Amino acid sequence: MSQVFSEETHRNMLARIPHCTGREVSDWLRTVDEGPALFRFEEKVSWLRAEHNLAYGHAKAIIHEYDLRRAARKLL
Repeated sequence: MSQVFSEETHRNMLARIPHCTGREVSDWLRTVDEGPALFRFEEKVSWLRAEHNLAYGHAKAIIHEYDLRRAARKLL
């Protein structure tokens, strides 16, 4: 079962990603964009974890942010 993070927790997770992974969030978002065309949220999280050895929480925060930004682009 997936965890549900508050907006504050999500922002805190994003802020820690560069320190924990050595890569900026924008770099991770580009990696997801250039990755395989997966549809389900958990598939994307699993791919990111397996391919890049990320912790579940970090992978989930990256995919959640990716989906938020993609949805915002569709609104423009």
